[in-house]
Amino acid sequence: MDDAVCNRSTFSKNRERLLNEAVSRTFFQKILGQAKWHGLVSSEHFSVDGTLIEAWASMKSFKPKDGSGKPPQDGGRNPTVDFKGQRRKNDTHASTTDPQAQLFKKSKGDKSRLCYMGHALMENRNGLVVDVEATQASGTAEREAAKAMVARSVKAGSTLEADKGYDVAEFVRAMRAHRVTPHVAQKAVGSAIDARTTRHAGYGVSLKVRKRIEEVFGWAKTVGGLRKTRFIGLSKVKAQTVFKFAAYNLTRMATIFGWRLNTI
Repeated sequence: MDDAVCNRSTFSKNRERLLNEAVSRTFFQKILGQAKWHGLVSSEHFSVDGTLIEAWASMKSFKPKDGSGKPPQDGGRNPTVDFKGQRRKNDTHASTTDPQAQLFKKSKGDKSRLCYMGHALMENRNGLVVDVEATQASGTAEREAAKAMVARSVKAGSTLEADKGYDVAEFVRAMRAHRVTPHVAQKAVGSAIDARTTRHAGYGVSLKVRKRIEEVFGWAKTVGGLRKTRFIGLSKVKAQTVFKFAAYNLTRMATIFGWRLNTI
């Protein structure tokens, strides 16, 4: 208790060593290895999805790259900025706080925000996460991340369940090239999924089971604090995302094994 307190820079340096993708993935794989050793992980049926992670940057920081734009209306640390009449896009604007954050909205009617995207690949037996990605936000990021995770973690002959956002001909072809059956929910018009897939009874089962992946994201955002990142830059957001889903797997395994006992 009488020892001198370490310099605050020591804590910062140790955090920098820990908060990187290599360390976080090693931690994640160790936990997943325990789940596999106990026979909890399916090797045949998987679900994939993505979610937005709000960046640690305000909309006021999203300014024209060429330095143009209206000046602040007043001074101070939190000045009033008028965006009226401006067309703000990722091509012409960037955040001065976090340049890698992208302005994006996931659905019509939603507001645009500066964000990243987190992606999870879940096995369907016990709902454990077997692979994780974090990317910049874009309209194709979910499908590109899914292809990367499938290439790493899914063997030929498996099924991959996903929502309508993955019902794109290019993605379906890529899955079949990996010899993975795409159990993707069909769009009302122009679906890339045909009777080769939908005629099987397993397709209907897959559409129900895939919804469990929403529980993964629900936990990560509400309990794990992934709704908004606390870090700046994609590399740190990746590390944070992998750590969060590793923690989810620990929580899920605790439930399966009955380690979490209700107490009054």
